[in-house]
Amino acid sequence: MNKPIRAVSIFSLALFVALMVNVTYIQFWKAEDYNTDPANARAAEASFARERGLILVGQDPVARSKPVDDQYKYLRVYPKPFQYAPITGYLQLGSQTGIERSQNAILSGEDPRLFVNRLVDLLQGDSNQGGNVVLTINQRAQRIAYEMLQETVGPEGEGSVVAIEPKTGRILAMVSLPTYDPNELASHNAAERTKAYDRLEADESEPLLNRAIQTRLFPGSTFKVVTAAAAIENGLYTIDDNVPSGASYQLPGTTGEQNVVDNEGRYLCNSEEISFATAMAQSCNTAFAKMAVELGPEKMRATAEAFGFNSDYLLDLPGQAQSVYPKSVTDVIDGEEQPPRELNDAETARTGFGQFDVQSTPLQMAMVAAAIGNRGTLMRPYVVEEVQTADYQTLETTDPDELRPAISPETAAQVTELMVDTVDAGTASPAAIPGVDVAGKTGTAQRGIAGAPPYGWFISFAPAGNAQVAVAVMIQEAPGKEIAGGQLGGPIAKAVMEAVMEK
Repeated sequence: MNKPIRAVSIFSLALFVALMVNVTYIQFWKAEDYNTDPANARAAEASFARERGLILVGQDPVARSKPVDDQYKYLRVYPKPFQYAPITGYLQLGSQTGIERSQNAILSGEDPRLFVNRLVDLLQGDSNQGGNVVLTINQRAQRIAYEMLQETVGPEGEGSVVAIEPKTGRILAMVSLPTYDPNELASHNAAERTKAYDRLEADESEPLLNRAIQTRLFPGSTFKVVTAAAAIENGLYTIDDNVPSGASYQLPGTTGEQNVVDNEGRYLCNSEEISFATAMAQSCNTAFAKMAVELGPEKMRATAEAFGFNSDYLLDLPGQAQSVYPKSVTDVIDGEEQPPRELNDAETARTGFGQFDVQSTPLQMAMVAAAIGNRGTLMRPYVVEEVQTADYQTLETTDPDELRPAISPETAAQVTELMVDTVDAGTASPAAIPGVDVAGKTGTAQRGIAGAPPYGWFISFAPAGNAQVAVAVMIQEAPGKEIAGGQLGGPIAKAVMEAVMEK
């Protein structure tokens, strides 16, 4: 063989080998990624041509597929769209969100655990059916949370409610307002689907956002339970001690009225020393600001992170935003960013009552309440109870997962007592349930914008001695109403707790 022919032969062989390597890579290593990619229109069209599995709450479907006479054969239908949209998400040609996305392999029938079912369907000549996903949601609690939040914030309001079972981490309710109708986005009419999506995407109130896990706001005074836990856990105070307070507090190293912390007229906070119980029950800003400074930013941060701040923990619902206790501060001097530094005393003081750069999702504050109610142990939150075959045979059940001890049982017991006093004789009284010890804390967080209304928060759990449910309520906007965490959030939390406990 002469040299030119040999060169051409070797080049052709190299091309053939490269082709085989590429085909092998695509068919064996990347096939699953391509099949599950929401942007894969061919895979999406194929999934529309089979009966997708149910998303169930109890025995009731909140998402199902019905046969239709068009090219896709099945249309996704959401029987209770507005209540459950933030959880189910939507199924659209080429994209999914929420449970429709995270559990797509089961719902579409592509999950390896459904291989035998697919084989049986093939041998019998039946079309392949997707499996079912059962949610942890308590139907009654979800309905009550949705209806009461809607009534509280009004048609143009914004807010969220999350309820958790403290001992397991099961999410019992998750509501976000404003919400949307996923049936519009599931339409097989491309023009209608696009129009609906563009309208929702352009809406300044962001109805497609799941505020329970994707919106971070200042948690305000609800964060005082974290500060209290840090103080007790680190041996700074016990609930029998007096703590420094005062009518006002000039933040360390600062001057000017804008750097003065006060108690917003709560006169029982004004003494230079008050009982720890009074500080919590009356939500004394000066007391918790001074407490945070005594602890220092490292201990404050460590306790916040033990409760879940600065980390991801929700595995079965996409889109979780990390809640934040600031790790550092970056100053800008003469237009230039300086190296990151630790929080100073003034900044740390503001974190003590949930301001400065502390940011939290409603789910995170529900986890704080749940961990305290679970004797200090933080459980991973989850919303998928089990996955099933199309004929309701259980494939897998989610086991509760302990993340870590956030605080000791002894600390949790003391913080619980403080929170019970706050419901019995303090700012959280709107959540009181006759015959039940309820632990709670209000929060009214300033936005940092002059003239803007605050955010309203409320966290609670009950029964205090053996918690069955922990709740976080966040009021982001309530046009026409004076926002106060206790007055607006307390009754919602009470009703949701009663729904779970069937009071």
